[in-house]
Amino acid sequence: MDKNRYPILDILNGNDSNESCCCSSTSNFCDTTVKKEKKILIEYLYLDLVTCDRCVGTDKVLDEVVALLTPALELAGYTVEYKKIEMTTIDDAKKYKFLSSPTIRVNGIDICDSVSENDCKCCGDISGTAVDCRVFEYEGKSYEVPPKAMLAENILKTVFSQNTDCSCTEYEVPDNLIRFYEGKENKSSGCCCDGGCC
Repeated sequence: MDKNRYPILDILNGNDSNESCCCSSTSNFCDTTVKKEKKILIEYLYLDLVTCDRCVGTDKVLDEVVALLTPALELAGYTVEYKKIEMTTIDDAKKYKFLSSPTIRVNGIDICDSVSENDCKCCGDISGTAVDCRVFEYEGKSYEVPPKAMLAENILKTVFSQNTDCSCTEYEVPDNLIRFYEGKENKSSGCCCDGGCC
């Protein structure tokens, strides 16, 4: 039997070699002591859980997936922590190196390989400007709310990955998020010029 095809066997035997870097997380999972403690931090980063259909829908699906995966991960000796963090301000976006809404990270690593986006009417209504939000690519299709199978598969792949690459890259807030935050602030202050005259 090829053990490389079954990473769960290494974990059950106490040979977890997950070296994932989490430079975009607020917790220091790059520390080897933390990794040896077999901690998993699942973070859900989002813009809005009241109005945005894709953030609300992803939140619901992710809750279900985490509830299903947690007992198996705990059986394998892991401690699972699940956090939801609203990206309320541009300072939050900078702190978490937020690239797109919604984002799901495991120990600081985005569970999606890339960022794909399309126009999000809900976030556009919140900010009064055009905003692109994340779409999830899975098995050749795009989803505004990811399927459970995709989230479960990508979370487990990230947990058991042998990734040793540090992603400490320079971060700049994406233009569409800048527009969202500026538009939201303008709307809350009563400005209706979309940033053009005030």
